[in-house]
Amino acid sequence: MLKAGDASPDFEGEDQDGAPFRLSSLRGRWIILYFYPKDETLGCTAEACTFRDHLELLRGLGAEVVGVSTQDRESHRQFAAHHRLTFRLIADPEKTITRRYGALGFLGYAKRVTYLIDADGRIRDVHRSEVDPRGHADHVRRKLQELGATVRA
Repeated sequence: MLKAGDASPDFEGEDQDGAPFRLSSLRGRWIILYFYPKDETLGCTAEACTFRDHLELLRGLGAEVVGVSTQDRESHRQFAAHHRLTFRLIADPEKTITRRYGALGFLGYAKRVTYLIDADGRIRDVHRSEVDPRGHADHVRRKLQELGATVRA
């Protein structure tokens, strides 16, 4: 797994709507990049909905939320529609992004890990908790506030 202080690897992917996405396109903003095991599972749904419910506050701190798992785009599209998720979910069925971030876990599913990336592309915090999926949003909110995150012009 990557650690605080590492440069965040850039990647390209496709979101739930089929739109191309490149991580570096968010430079200048904080990025909450979270990996999760599987769409529509209890813990992953709780985690995604907690990020959804905190989204305005996180964006107010200058952060964008991006989720990644190893399911395909159609699975992400259904998951996002079912739970009214308005942030990007990146499909990684080949597991290349998940591997680059050291987040590939048991049986080929992503580990539940959240990276907080600063506006310059440096990882500032890594949070991993399988037992408290809802806690990831609170953890990064506190870290953003501690680090003095602000919106860059």
